[in-house]
Amino acid sequence: MSEFNRTYNLPFKYKIPELALDFLKKNSLILRWLKFKKRQIYIKLKGQEHLEANSILPSQKRILWINISAPSLGDSLMDLSSRVLLLGRKVDLFTDKKNENLYQDDTIFRSVFSQEDNIDASNYDLIIIDSYSSRSIKIKANIAPLLPYIGMYGYYNGPEVNRVLFSFHRLNHLLGCIHNEIEINSNARTLISISKADQLIVKQKKIPQNYIAIAIGGEWQYRTYNKWKEVIELLFMQEEALNIVIIGSDNGTKLAQDLMESFKNHNLYNCVAQFSFNQTAQIIYKAQLLLCCDGGLMHAANAVNTGIVPLLSKLSSKMQLTDSIHDFSIFDKENVNNIDAVSIVKKYFEASSFYGSHPQGE
Repeated sequence: MSEFNRTYNLPFKYKIPELALDFLKKNSLILRWLKFKKRQIYIKLKGQEHLEANSILPSQKRILWINISAPSLGDSLMDLSSRVLLLGRKVDLFTDKKNENLYQDDTIFRSVFSQEDNIDASNYDLIIIDSYSSRSIKIKANIAPLLPYIGMYGYYNGPEVNRVLFSFHRLNHLLGCIHNEIEINSNARTLISISKADQLIVKQKKIPQNYIAIAIGGEWQYRTYNKWKEVIELLFMQEEALNIVIIGSDNGTKLAQDLMESFKNHNLYNCVAQFSFNQTAQIIYKAQLLLCCDGGLMHAANAVNTGIVPLLSKLSSKMQLTDSIHDFSIFDKENVNNIDAVSIVKKYFEASSFYGSHPQGE
């Protein structure tokens, strides 16, 4: 039974925000047990059972990190955030194809792969696996069948956690607790590297020097805000000369066109679906503030230390953010569209006042 406990007990000694009790109450014990046994049996069938390690040794300098279980950009940024603790080691990444460009100019990862054939196991001393999903185990067994490995989430499966804090505390634990709890909690945040080429591409875009950014669109209905037009209208009513840059991916294209038509006589600039994720992160970095919903661009803002006014739903700020981020969030337990535009504008002025007296980095 002690092995099964690994599916819901944190694999380190410190407390972090998590919803394990909620998960255990809502999900069948039998189904959870069967999933655990399936993973355990699969690891045995792949000949990996006796290769699992419980720590990262000082001698293990060459590491391959396999991260494919949660392929969304935001989850990837959170789950890999703790890689800064591996500074000084030679670390490569195997990830989902769509995330490969995100880390091409990374300060920690030397090389990034999305094809198994491109990896030579003799280059590594240790494999880090994101979780013990069958896909992750299969890739590990194919790439490096004889190398030891450690799991970040391992068998831990199901409960919602603060993914950034989980990543930092888990890796810190595996490294022998090289940092104390306060150090981890106060410094944990996502990380993104923006190349000089991407910085130059953004610089060539004709947008003003001083502006706020608003991330529009989204993949999930409950965290895709549909009233940005009302927010922008209120902002221009109170600050007529305000510069606003709208950003986002393809799912925000139609809304961007509507907004540009509605505010064609104001300082609204459209950067939606025109830049890569890293280039958009550069736009956020140059912004005075970002208004957004929970998603990849919120985590990009955290990485570049730009102030945020995030709209959150279902998962509160303690589950999404860390102590290193000043929190000006607005939360609704069901849907971000239950948040009215006036509340967002009030929170914007609160954040503007704070960052006006506390420059970034203080």
